[in-house]
Amino acid sequence: MPQHPKPERITDLSRLKAFTNPLRMQLYRLLYAAGTATASQLAEQVDQAPSLVSYHLRKLAEHGFVTEAGAQSADGRERWWQVTSEEGWGYRESDLAGTPEGAAAVGAVTRGLIDSRAAQYRTYLDQGAAWGKEWTDAAFSAEWLLDLTPVELAEMNDELQALARRWRQRGKAAKAAGDTEGREHVSVHLYGFPFRP
Repeated sequence: MPQHPKPERITDLSRLKAFTNPLRMQLYRLLYAAGTATASQLAEQVDQAPSLVSYHLRKLAEHGFVTEAGAQSADGRERWWQVTSEEGWGYRESDLAGTPEGAAAVGAVTRGLIDSRAAQYRTYLDQGAAWGKEWTDAAFSAEWLLDLTPVELAEMNDELQALARRWRQRGKAAKAAGDTEGREHVSVHLYGFPFRP
């Protein structure tokens, strides 16, 4: 079986702290979905000044999360950006939370991600009727209560990531082949964590 690239694992606290700013997280997510964009284009989406968006993009670039993309138009004055890795990034709490500062950063970034994902899902729910029956029938929300060990939960995570990578590659290949009819960005959020009833 071929080895697929995995998301970059952040182990440097200063890099993770770049995402304690919610606007940076939002800009990264928008840029990831768009592929490439200018600060002005992103500024319109987040209702902020282009100069502020440019500042935050430069900060993300300093930490290696985004980079300048090649010019996308004949007007060479526009600065285009793209994410550095199409696999994205991730982190393990155990790598970063060994100090009070690390624990605070991990908590802030994790809560920011959860808030961002919940807001995205709420927006879909608010606009559900506008998507039409085909999309609302295809969309899902599920919860499974399982009895697992930490090793089994980690194995399930690996399997789910491999599945998501396969579907992402399928969508990219279809777009590259010109198959864009009916194709939309789709967000899938899954969480696996222990709990005691």
